[in-house]
Amino acid sequence: MLIQPVADLLSRNADHYLIPADIVANVQTDNNLYHAFLVLTKIKYSKIPVLDHAGHFEGLISLPLITEQMLGFDQLNVEVLMEKRVSDVMETQVKTVPNVDDVESTLHLMIDNPFVPVVDNDGLFQGIVTRREYMKSFNFLTHEIGKQYDMIEKDFSTSEKSK
Repeated sequence: MLIQPVADLLSRNADHYLIPADIVANVQTDNNLYHAFLVLTKIKYSKIPVLDHAGHFEGLISLPLITEQMLGFDQLNVEVLMEKRVSDVMETQVKTVPNVDDVESTLHLMIDNPFVPVVDNDGLFQGIVTRREYMKSFNFLTHEIGKQYDMIEKDFSTSEKSK
């Protein structure tokens, strides 16, 4: 559990965490892998959300998932990019958060992920929360917490000597 001063300061910037769905690069489940490959290459991200036609979050697609499909025994098979669909290879077991206010859950998920999808209770994709935006808030926190809260430094050296 986060201590209250940290939770307060992180929550203060919560409205800046969400990158809205309408500006997040994505592909749809029925797009072919060629289209997904082009989108990922053009935007220079290694992983993006996959949505259905109604805007529901379905999973994530990544360059490694696509290139793995192209690998043959002795050569690359690029024809597979036109034949297979995103839904055939996408990652579906993706943890999401329901809103940007769930700071602690989001922090835990960001340990292993550069972004976390925000998906509402109806499964609609709301956007992403990026590790970069959280790091900006941590930078703010480290500079501001002492100005906003009385901080008492504890002397741990005496407790270490008694062990």
